[in-house]
Amino acid sequence: MDIINLGGIFVTISKKVLGVTLASAVMLSSLGQFGQKDEKAEAKKDPEKAKNVIMLVMDGTSVGATNLARWYKGEPLALDSIVTGGVFTHSAESAITDSAPASTAMATGNKSNDKLVGVLPEVVNTPGVDPALAEKPFKPVANVLEGAKRGGKATGIISTSEIQHATPAGFSAHVTHRSEYEKIAEQQVYQGIDVVLGGGKDALVPGEAKNNRKDGENLVNVLKNNGYDIVENRTDLLNTKSDKIWGAFAPNQLAYDIDREKTNPNEPTLAQMTNKAINTLSKDKDGFFLFVEGSKVDWAAHANDPIGIIGDVLSFDAAVQEALNFAKKDKDTLVIAVSDHGNSGITMGNLNTSKTYPNIPVSAYIDPLKKASMTLEGALSQLKADKSNLLEVAALYGIDNPTDAEKEALVKSANLQQTLVQLLSNRANIGFSTGGHTGEEVFLYSYGPGKPTGLIDNTEIAHTMASSMGFDLKKVSEELFVEAEEAFKKENAAVKIDETDKHNPVLIVTKGNKIAKFPVNKNIMIAEGKETKLKSVVVQSKGKFYIPEEAVKLFSKIK
Repeated sequence: MDIINLGGIFVTISKKVLGVTLASAVMLSSLGQFGQKDEKAEAKKDPEKAKNVIMLVMDGTSVGATNLARWYKGEPLALDSIVTGGVFTHSAESAITDSAPASTAMATGNKSNDKLVGVLPEVVNTPGVDPALAEKPFKPVANVLEGAKRGGKATGIISTSEIQHATPAGFSAHVTHRSEYEKIAEQQVYQGIDVVLGGGKDALVPGEAKNNRKDGENLVNVLKNNGYDIVENRTDLLNTKSDKIWGAFAPNQLAYDIDREKTNPNEPTLAQMTNKAINTLSKDKDGFFLFVEGSKVDWAAHANDPIGIIGDVLSFDAAVQEALNFAKKDKDTLVIAVSDHGNSGITMGNLNTSKTYPNIPVSAYIDPLKKASMTLEGALSQLKADKSNLLEVAALYGIDNPTDAEKEALVKSANLQQTLVQLLSNRANIGFSTGGHTGEEVFLYSYGPGKPTGLIDNTEIAHTMASSMGFDLKKVSEELFVEAEEAFKKENAAVKIDETDKHNPVLIVTKGNKIAKFPVNKNIMIAEGKETKLKSVVVQSKGKFYIPEEAVKLFSKIK
């Protein structure tokens, strides 16, 4: 039996009944617009285990966003054929989560706090969240990618933002603030992930830009030395035959899908990256784990930009279709797709439609949006410094043939971004309740062996994937993240931290003549004049060092 919170009322309900009723409800709601569910989406068999797992996250996507994208497309989404339930998204401290704790929950199975990535929370005050989580604040906990790699599977992460952004970081790193791109990038490089595709090249190389490395390390050289093919455009990605690929397609984030061909034509689409990753990772006889994020729905939602939202929802849906194409043929692949949280409260209908909505056709919402050929970001990128092409830019964003009132609003605008989205939303009768995240449940989409169903917590997604791949996340955490001082004290060894290089602290362990060094954020142990690769990275979190259990055993064997 499960206890669920329905608007403040706690109800006890059978998990089986819950799964059936909720799944039925959401399927009916999504199918009502376009007809019958695609029965071909059902796997022929549904065992508990899957050889491969593909996890796809569309960041910051409210239900209203997928609804609008479906009407805009004019036919069902790939997602519609695999809707199986819903997901609670709250964090350990709030009903409305940020991407960092949301990603941590889905990747590690643990609720966490705002800005924390891959570590346990300091504060737990949300009803229903285990307060014991705060007993070891900031302790790293294993994610499903680390568990999959430990089990011999190939691994990959994809994102249309910087690959170091909060959501992909949750599946590949452990830091106490999502902004710590240097640490995240270094951990990702030394995790030995087989395929990494997205933006964020700045965080790999030294330089003066905001996200460039300040520690002087050139991680691109590290990757090359470890056998990666570094690709920086769509053509090279599609042509590479390597089994180890790092795609760095932009200094920071990639372009919105609608803008790409005009502003960044050499960047691959999310679907192309997903297809390439699947084809590469599926060569591994032990199977693979792949994480895919459509990042910029969230960014467009923050800006209240319906064009950016629609374009990147459809781009994400095309990536889901790639995953489903493989899974339906393979029949041994679990596919899960979900949003990490809502954003903007986007609705078809606003204050303009309060009394007239029964008579407003779909075209009244969609036709004004169809006139836009670029997103808000894309259109504004075309604006000249003197604003002499202001009306042309407005037309790119769908504000063609502006009325006198619209012209006046554009010319006098002190915030052109805000004015453009207000004008377009007014024309298309689109509503927004906020420029931030929202706390509603999101749809759960799943297909294949052991697929999750019903109304579940986001932490259950991590445990479902781990179970499907044959490991326990708690056990993996115990193996990969041992508190160093406590562990080596049992070996009668002394521990100190060398911070001569403040950007690259090193844990130094000594016992008599035995000395071992563990550089932070790397999977390296240096002893007896040689480097030994560890099965996980060394993490420093709030002053404490965490090392793999194997490191203690290796130290004990030093003569």
